Amino acid sequence: MKEKKGAILIISGPSGCGKSTLLKEVYKDIEDYYFSISTTTRAPRIGEVNGIDYFFVTKEEFEKDINNGDFLEYAKVHDNYYGTSIKPINKALNESKLVIFDIDVQGHEIVRKKLNSITTSVFITTPSLEVLETRLNSRNTDSIEIIEKRIKNAKGEVEYFQDYDYLIINDDLQIAAKQLVCIANITRIKSKLFEKSSIVSNWLK
Repeated sequence: MKEKKGAILIISGPSGCGKSTLLKEVYKDIEDYYFSISTTTRAPRIGEVNGIDYFFVTKEEFEKDINNGDFLEYAKVHDNYYGTSIKPINKALNESKLVIFDIDVQGHEIVRKKLNSITTSVFITTPSLEVLETRLNSRNTDSIEIIEKRIKNAKGEVEYFQDYDYLIINDDLQIAAKQLVCIANITRIKSKLFEKSSIVSNWLK
């Protein structure tokens, strides 16, 4: 009964809410995880590495993979495609790993439809829109036009937070990180991950 099960943890939230920073803190405290690297058609930001931060491909390559059915989910955001390849996900689940996704609300909806029973999700956001705007501007990685587009998108995304299992307001990094670690651990003991007949028969012995 104590056997670890493969499970999915979805993290979503507006760009600039601190998802990446939080996950770095979480990785210090959890084991046996696989971070699902998204494939995207957007250009790499300064410091981003292909195969580590994202798989960077052309629009033509991405659309070919769509036609081949190679994506668990994909969406078009800010005029660029983002998607999750299914093969490494299945491999990690078979190895009983916690598969962590950093995807948008569209991707969350699609994964829920396909793998709901093994999925737990968290929506992360800032205390306010004003704080989000400050963080986006202080990053110095995007143009004014991109920032405005991200802010507009964030206003729409926050409307969907109740579709998620948990909500974290990332005001204090240490508190938010502890909350996320707790959720990650709970994800591994979700009742639907376990086969009913096996659990019941072992219990009756």
